[in-house]
Amino acid sequence: MSDYKTIHGVKVRSYTTDPDNLIVGQVWYDKTNKVLQFQAEGAGSWATGGNLNTARRQMAGAGVSSSAALGFGGYLAPGASSAPSALNESYNGSAWTEVGDLNTARRGLMGNGTQTSALAYGGNAPGDTAKTNSWNGTAWTEVADLNSARQQGGGAGVDNTSALASGGAAFPTMYAVTESWNGTSWAETADMNTARYGQQGFGIKSSAIVCGGQTPPGNYFKLTESWNETSWTEVGDLSFERSFGGSGGTNNTSGVVFGGTDDSPTDLRTNKVELWNGTAWSEQADLSGTQFTAMAGAGTASSSIAFGGEGPSNEMRSATEEWSNPTLTVKTVDID
Repeated sequence: MSDYKTIHGVKVRSYTTDPDNLIVGQVWYDKTNKVLQFQAEGAGSWATGGNLNTARRQMAGAGVSSSAALGFGGYLAPGASSAPSALNESYNGSAWTEVGDLNTARRGLMGNGTQTSALAYGGNAPGDTAKTNSWNGTAWTEVADLNSARQQGGGAGVDNTSALASGGAAFPTMYAVTESWNGTSWAETADMNTARYGQQGFGIKSSAIVCGGQTPPGNYFKLTESWNETSWTEVGDLSFERSFGGSGGTNNTSGVVFGGTDDSPTDLRTNKVELWNGTAWSEQADLSGTQFTAMAGAGTASSSIAFGGEGPSNEMRSATEEWSNPTLTVKTVDID
């Protein structure tokens, strides 16, 4: 049997107090209390935020934290017959305020950016659209279209000058195509390994993640793909299949996904949350509200926001929940 030194290259050190500058996974012997201890990651938590002014689903989100977000587009009522929305709301950490509408009302759109510099692209208007709108903090401007009209794909990007649009659908066609935005136009780059729609996406133009998603009829995925600006690589799977969840994250090594629809025979809504560390997913504290799907998300792995969506009885939701990152905690090893 291998010992700790063989595996890690160093012996377990002894301390009379907890060592400084601890990292996750670090192990040491506490000479004072005569126990073996290690640094672990604690559980994150969700807090209730202010409700949207208008409940809706299949929105897109942009933002840098749980206190600075933008939510735009979506459906105002259940069912495909509901008209898409152009509404745009801005969040300050406690309340949503209606600001300038999208140029084109749509649902199932992709989006990225911040409260003052965002991009909205694709969606259903109705009918699949390639339209792209750029937000400057005050108003939306129509800019160059996507090369492929589609809806319900993955979006990533830091602002309205840099974005990545991946996958999606123009039913019945599933897309694996990826397009990169340079502030002026879209250019096709390397395809994802698996075509799908309804996936969760986060990151930036050069470093992104897409995970989950589905293909008809009800084939759900837990596949995760990582983007390095050149190609997609399959990496660690989600803990379980999900589609139409929300997400937050700034690169391909750190992110969080939440909610959505699972792979059960009845397509149940879920409130499950998973955190990505660049290698693997770990389950975190559930969303505090009723399970819901088709919500929007924004922010980072340490400070994200979930808002809108559709509840278990197909009701439109205006609820907002704010995510705080797991804190580090010292734990004692049970050696009995």
